[in-house]
Amino acid sequence: MTTKSSVTSIVIFDIDGVVRDVGNSYRRALADTVEHFTNTAYRPTPADIDQLKSEGLWNNDWEASQEFIYRHFESQGQTRQELELDYKTIVAFFQSRYRGTDPENWTGYICDEPLLLQPNYLEQLTASGISWGFFSGATRGSATYVLHKRLGLQSPVLIAMEDAPGKPDPTGLFATVELLENQVKNLPIIYVGDTVADMYTVRKAREINPHRNWIGVGILPPHVQENAADMDAYSQTLLAAGAAIVLSNVQQLNPVKIAELLNEATTQNRDS
Repeated sequence: MTTKSSVTSIVIFDIDGVVRDVGNSYRRALADTVEHFTNTAYRPTPADIDQLKSEGLWNNDWEASQEFIYRHFESQGQTRQELELDYKTIVAFFQSRYRGTDPENWTGYICDEPLLLQPNYLEQLTASGISWGFFSGATRGSATYVLHKRLGLQSPVLIAMEDAPGKPDPTGLFATVELLENQVKNLPIIYVGDTVADMYTVRKAREINPHRNWIGVGILPPHVQENAADMDAYSQTLLAAGAAIVLSNVQQLNPVKIAELLNEATTQNRDS
């Protein structure tokens, strides 16, 4: 275990698309929800969802579901005021698919999410003097489910949906940093995410606190890795949004790669 004084940098992870594959869970629940509330007239494809999220405003899948429903009916000539969608009803339906209908024992899509990292990866970071934690737009219950029940982590640092405004507002990122830095201040920060909103969060953090070293690392979610064209297009989107590098799996962000990123950032800051 690394002592506080030997920590050299901080890595903060998004969860969905980084720690777990949500292509057949959150995204499936989103598509189910839109299909249900458009009376089966429209079911967004994975490409549709990526396109919406590339706008950088729809990190919250409940809000994304509602936006898809609005846009569908707008395309049919209806106005948002006419629709009077009930957001709570949309959320409840989404959760019935994602978590399941039993509030005590979850049986929904969440139960089958493939993991994208293993605990020994995090142990490797700790042994290399890298402090780590999680900042996610997932609910605390959903985030805790994967971190505690699936990965076996004991009380990791976590800022979840209930704890901060949604991304790209960097408030939650700042809060995670504050929980992690302890005695050592102004360490470089790497935030790892799979969406435009994640990269925008890093950019906004840099705007607010330009004296600190903020680095965004993009991760390609599994659903875009089926062909080279999709991988390249998604990579370019993340790079344009501010990612310093884009990787196909979070575990490629090992201590050696982290050291390289920090050295590159230091050189760029010195030259600018």
